[in-house]
Amino acid sequence: MYNHMRIETFNLDAEKPYVTLTAYVAGTSKDMPFNDKRKAILIIPGGGYEFCSDREGEPIALSYVTAGFNAFVLTYSVTGHGSARWPIPLVDASSAMKFIRDHAEEFHIDPDYVFVVGFSAGGHLAASLGTIWDNDEVEAILGIEKGYNRPTGMILSYPVISGLEYAHRGSFDQILGERKDDEEARRELSLELRVSEKTVPTFIWTTATDKVVPPQNSIMFAKALADAGTPFEMHVYPHGYHGASLGTPIVGWGRPTALCAWMNDSIRWMNSIKVEKPE
Repeated sequence: MYNHMRIETFNLDAEKPYVTLTAYVAGTSKDMPFNDKRKAILIIPGGGYEFCSDREGEPIALSYVTAGFNAFVLTYSVTGHGSARWPIPLVDASSAMKFIRDHAEEFHIDPDYVFVVGFSAGGHLAASLGTIWDNDEVEAILGIEKGYNRPTGMILSYPVISGLEYAHRGSFDQILGERKDDEEARRELSLELRVSEKTVPTFIWTTATDKVVPPQNSIMFAKALADAGTPFEMHVYPHGYHGASLGTPIVGWGRPTALCAWMNDSIRWMNSIKVEKPE
């Protein structure tokens, strides 16, 4: 008997009905025993911390489901609903990681293999989850053990990284609010300055023609990863506007270009990551 694909939306915070996680859990069958325990991926859409982009949600989830992952799309706190003041978005993303791991058995997931992918401002949030996951305030709010919200690896798609040079000013204005002109606050959330030995393996991609979030954001982050000795793979495609998502007709893109390769490359990369498990 085939158990059909399950698509269900869960609220992550009773006080914030707009913070949700939509699960895309592949069907199971005795004909497909290798699907009993899948890897998972948390998807964080962009939107400048003002909204959550639809084109970076479900289309991404469906692509990963067909590749053997169970996918989860996060709708997090942004100024369009609620408050985007830091660290509220990081609490939401960490809560999503907690939910996925708490329900690993129900969703047929291996909790040791939970990745995150983020786009634009969602890339900043994903990179925060992979770099400063050990935030004491977040751990206290959620009551989680250290590392429970840490992703296995992260995929950063044309990400917002720096609040300094080459900044996407709008994103930092939303998360810093009245502190938006405080250079120390902007430095604190400039993730090229926060990379350490604790940062998770990273796949990062952007385009050379991105005029909204300059590719220097990705390049600076990649340099920081290299300096820290963190494993990473980087792709800079020659053409593509900001927010390209899959770069295919399903998201309104016309003729496919080189950047379309990022999805298959990211799948290959995730499948190359090995987690050492205790005997």
